[in-house]
Amino acid sequence: MSSPSKRREMDLMKLMMSDYKVEMINDGMQEFYVHFHGPSDSPYHGGVWRIRVELPDAYPYKSPSIGFVNKIYHPNVDEMSGSVCLDVINQTWSPMFDLVNVFEVFLPQLLLYPNPSDPLNGEAAALMMRDRTAYEQRVKEYCEKYAKPEDVGAAPEEKSSDEEELSEDDYDSSDEAVAGQADP
Repeated sequence: MSSPSKRREMDLMKLMMSDYKVEMINDGMQEFYVHFHGPSDSPYHGGVWRIRVELPDAYPYKSPSIGFVNKIYHPNVDEMSGSVCLDVINQTWSPMFDLVNVFEVFLPQLLLYPNPSDPLNGEAAALMMRDRTAYEQRVKEYCEKYAKPEDVGAAPEEKSSDEEELSEDDYDSSDEAVAGQADP
């Protein structure tokens, strides 16, 4: 490989040709979303997640940054940020790996074999160790609530209901403040 940028371009094209839906974030090839389907022999089966991928300038010598955009219930994924705790991405990355490895091997393995002894989501880890059946039920509930195929298509910018609720709340609270001042 002549340069990291050529390798980045080649790996991205390889990922796109592997039947993964890839959405570019900017004009460059460093940030994009990939639609990832839960492995069939797992409680994540049927779920579809939008994974944000950021490739550092030094890719493939430095690992990609991977994060779940929609919520997932898993001991090794932070529920709020979507950050992934996965040794092969965080510590043992090698330039021999590519983006297809991430989506065909590393992430499916993470979902099939969670590691509750190294959690980012302590609640999920504790439930998994205490009651595997209840853990798997919670995973399925999250899949149904947050990882339906139709949910993945909407970009975070398009889901503005939170912003609208915030502005309505601000409006309501300012009305109360004005009304409160007029009453005394």
